[in-house]
Amino acid sequence: MVEITPTPAELVSGKFDPEKLELARRAILDDGVVVLRNVASVEHLEIIRDRMLDDVAKILDRPDVPFNFNKGNLQQDPPPFEPYLFKDILLNDLIIQVTHSVLGNGLYNAFYSGNTALANSTSRQPVHADLGHLWPNMEHATPPYALVINFPLVDMDASNGSTEIWPGTHKDTFCALQEGDIKISDEQLDHWRKIHPPLQPAVKVGSAVIRDIRMWHAGMPNPSSRHRPMMAMIHWVSWWPIDEGPKFPASTRAFFEHPILTTKANFVDEDIDHTKHGTAYDFQEATSSK
Repeated sequence: MVEITPTPAELVSGKFDPEKLELARRAILDDGVVVLRNVASVEHLEIIRDRMLDDVAKILDRPDVPFNFNKGNLQQDPPPFEPYLFKDILLNDLIIQVTHSVLGNGLYNAFYSGNTALANSTSRQPVHADLGHLWPNMEHATPPYALVINFPLVDMDASNGSTEIWPGTHKDTFCALQEGDIKISDEQLDHWRKIHPPLQPAVKVGSAVIRDIRMWHAGMPNPSSRHRPMMAMIHWVSWWPIDEGPKFPASTRAFFEHPILTTKANFVDEDIDHTKHGTAYDFQEATSSK
C-alpha cells in the first residue's frame, strides 16, 4: 500500500510536488487506495475524537441503534458544528489536490459521517463494496466516480479493528449498482486471495486514507478495551446525482467556501442533533456477539 508524507513546505502550500501527486493518483487508480501521512492536526482530530467517544453511550441508548451489519460496528456522525469544524479536515488542500487529480473539475463532498469499532467486539462485517460499478457485466472497470476519505481518530491497526481492505478489487466488476447486494461472494473472495490477500493497515492519527468507493473492505472486530472511531467523507465526480448532503448550521456556510471542492450541504437554522442520525444497515442480530 502506497503511503505518502508531505514535506513541511508542501503542508504550508497545500500542494504536493508533481511526482508525489502522480504517485498518489496512480495508487488510487491501480490499488484503489493511498495513505497520506500527517496531513491534519492531531489536536483537531483529538477534539473531535473526545466528543465522539462521549456520544457513543447516547447513540447506543437509542431504540434504533445504527449498527452496520453487527453490534460491533456503529455508524456515528461527528458533531457538525463549531467548535468541531476544521478546514484541515473538511477542506484539506492536499487531500483535495489528490481527489481532484482523479475526479476532475466540479468534484464535491456530500457526506460527513463515520463509524466506530466498539471496544471488546468480536464480530466482523462481511466483505463488501460501499457502492458497485455503474453497469453489470462490464468487461473493464470505469475510472473512479467517488473517493472515500477516512480519518482515524485513534492510531489504528489490527489490534483495535483497523478496516480490512482488498487492494485492486475496485477494478473487479463483480459488484454492480443495479444488483443491490453489496456483499462479495465466497467464490470471488477465494479468487482474490490468490491475487492479493487482504490487509489491515496501520494508520496513525493525523493521516488520511483515500480509497475508491468500489474497493472491497470489511469492518473488523476490535478486541481492545477502547473504542476505535473513524471519520468519513466522500468526494464525488461532478455528474453524480446528489442534491443535498449532510446538515450543517447556516452560520457555517462561509466556512465551506473553497475554489476547487464544493460541499453539498443542507444548511439549516435549527439545532442539529447528530447523535440521532443514521439507521442500521443489514443488521444481523443472530450473528452478533456484542
